[in-house]
Amino acid sequence: MSKAFRELLKKIGSGNHTGENLTREEAAAATKMMLLAEATPAQIGAFMIAHRIKRPTGEELAGMLDAYEELGPKLQPKKGSNSSVKVLGIPYDGRSRTAPINSITALILTAAGVPVIQHGGDRMPTKEGIPLIEIWQGLGVDWTKLSLTETQQIFESTGLGFIYLPNHFPLAAGLVPYRDQIGKRPPFATMELIWCPYNGDAHIISGFVHPPTENMFRGALETRGFPQYLTTIKGLEGSCDLPRDRTAIIGIIKQNTELERLHLSHNDYGFSNINPPLFPTTNELINQIESVLKGEPSEMMQSAIWNGGFYLWHCGICPTMEAGIAVTKEIITNKNAAQKLEEIRGAIAALQLAYKT
Repeated sequence: MSKAFRELLKKIGSGNHTGENLTREEAAAATKMMLLAEATPAQIGAFMIAHRIKRPTGEELAGMLDAYEELGPKLQPKKGSNSSVKVLGIPYDGRSRTAPINSITALILTAAGVPVIQHGGDRMPTKEGIPLIEIWQGLGVDWTKLSLTETQQIFESTGLGFIYLPNHFPLAAGLVPYRDQIGKRPPFATMELIWCPYNGDAHIISGFVHPPTENMFRGALETRGFPQYLTTIKGLEGSCDLPRDRTAIIGIIKQNTELERLHLSHNDYGFSNINPPLFPTTNELINQIESVLKGEPSEMMQSAIWNGGFYLWHCGICPTMEAGIAVTKEIITNKNAAQKLEEIRGAIAALQLAYKT
């Protein structure tokens, strides 16, 4: 198969004058050959760096998603549930400058009855920032010990699921070392932001940094027939955490509709322009997150309310942004988000106890 892969590599790696984009089918084939290690290590590294230099097209991202859909894991809808699941796409290489808010947002949403799926792995090149998995571990929720079947049970009982690459998609985790070896994020890092490891009605909410990335997202989903509803957030460090130091730029793309652009200014809702910085240690970050869940005032609390207000409004729980902010304050003040965290901890503990006995 390495000979077949070589032809695809030649196509994207021939330079500006003779190089060509891959078709959706070719991109899917190349991705499968890399995931299954049918391409050689030299070919995989060469493909990743050549594709990064060329820049992927929407059609190529669609092919990558096809391969992930065929070979990757999926959580299943809860029986009898018609709820649209929110899949939060966040860079796998984590955060290094600003405090992550997304775990709090997930607790706020699930406390309000909105099911959420996150996905990612351990510390990852090139940023090696703090990943979601470490934050959840610090909060007493260890997704790394759960099989896909167990994760499905937790998702069904609590509304929150986490696809952990090393356990649930080891083929994809096997490509992670190449990121360190080539010293750059490959196009897979872009595709992962709109990957949907769920076999049901999904609403993908993805972070992005550069405007061309948003166009790639749209092109990929258009090619695939818009199987999901997409929201893009020009968020903190490429995440879907809304910033407070600038206007939040949001794109909303529903099936067969034009991009709807939304701009939200923190000033209009009484928030300051301070993004909480990343704390020096993970323990300090976890302590601050826990203080927010206890209802203790802080800049992180303000960011949690800012994000929670938007997401509750955007997900249809509240009719306006103002109402979303008010309900978020109630969820935090009444300890509903903290109770949801305890519920998830308890569900995992009960599951693990059942397996021991």
